[in-house]
Amino acid sequence: MRRAGFVLAFAAAPLLAQNVPDEIIQRELAASQAYETLSHLTDDIGQRLSGSANAAAAVRFTTERFRAWGIDVRNERVAVPHWVRGREEASLPTQHNQKIVLTALGGSVATPAEGITADVVEVTSFDELKQLGAKLRGKIVFFNVPMDMELVRARRSFDAYSKAVVYRGAGASRAAEYGAVAALIRSVGSDSLRTPHTGAMRYDPKQPKIPAAAMAAEDAMLVHRLLARRERVRMHLALTPRLLPDVMSANVVAEIRGSEHPEEIVLVGAHLDSWDLGTGAIDDGSGVAMVMETMRLIKQMNLKPRRTIRAVLFMNEENGLNGGRQYWASHKHEKHVAAIETDAGAAAPTGFSTTLKADALAALQARTKPLAAVNADRFEVTPETGADTSFIVESGVPGFGLVPDPLHYFDYHHTPADTLDKIDPKELAQDSAAVAALAWILAN
Repeated sequence: MRRAGFVLAFAAAPLLAQNVPDEIIQRELAASQAYETLSHLTDDIGQRLSGSANAAAAVRFTTERFRAWGIDVRNERVAVPHWVRGREEASLPTQHNQKIVLTALGGSVATPAEGITADVVEVTSFDELKQLGAKLRGKIVFFNVPMDMELVRARRSFDAYSKAVVYRGAGASRAAEYGAVAALIRSVGSDSLRTPHTGAMRYDPKQPKIPAAAMAAEDAMLVHRLLARRERVRMHLALTPRLLPDVMSANVVAEIRGSEHPEEIVLVGAHLDSWDLGTGAIDDGSGVAMVMETMRLIKQMNLKPRRTIRAVLFMNEENGLNGGRQYWASHKHEKHVAAIETDAGAAAPTGFSTTLKADALAALQARTKPLAAVNADRFEVTPETGADTSFIVESGVPGFGLVPDPLHYFDYHHTPADTLDKIDPKELAQDSAAVAALAWILAN
């Protein structure tokens, strides 16, 4: 019902004068401050894993920056997990103690203090895991499932990611079901240079909790070659992560109130937390910068949107979605008419994903021609447009997700290499211009 109501209201609205979206785009391309915002978030604050002191510093910085721009802002409390990585070591005693480069998966339990030493068994699917069954007892299971590089090269990187990431999420519990003592995956990424990709995993409460880690691609290929030659591969694995008590953190919520329909909300969101290996420039500091830049531009240009534009910087997307879940629990009684999420990096824009279809989408596209100036006027219909806004979109609110060129996104995603130098300031400005212009169009 919400979506149908939005479509009727949108389709009946008069065509927008094109000069305002055009001016938003031109102003952003000429004098963007997005890179400056991102620089502070990544270089001065750094890693922002939920529950950390750096995550709290990011809440303070973004709140103060909104306030300095004269934008109404508040912090909305949300309890988040506090997982700490600890020591990560692995070697192959059977191959002259060669060092293996790996990183614990987010949420993993620790090995015993002295570590685990066990034979490694490779599988390439859950079916193969099931076939081996009891033979896995006391072993380290290695899920060797690389991303499909043909899909990556075809700019379908997120499809490739979706197919591989299931082993990161469920692999440990599936292996534990058959008595494995630890689980490893080939880290989920399109490139490595021996930089492993972390990410959240989840435990099945019905199974024992066993340690889980991601091997860098080169090390995963080494183990595969050794096993393919029918060599025995024993690994010594030592991980010391800790799950501490939950910490009270916050979503940062800023808004520019609508002049005619303030009760109708266009949400623009990104997540403020990051993994703890890099400094979260592409995931999702750049999205935070785009959202903040959207608000700064509209405020600085003294524009008065008909509907309220609300920016939400969500906390705890990476290892729990507590921020997105808490936001919707607190605001589901309000009338959201659209939700834009930007959480796919900051390469040059290619358009947006959207849940709008048919006549509603056609009505929107008639008003989004200014986005062609930054190559962002293409809309692809998808069932999902973002993780934090999924709770809103599942209720029937139309969703939108910025789609930067995904070719190299998973080269750096969740790695120590996710740092500011991966961001092109001009492309970040183009992304920011696209998000700001779309927010304005939807709000009017």
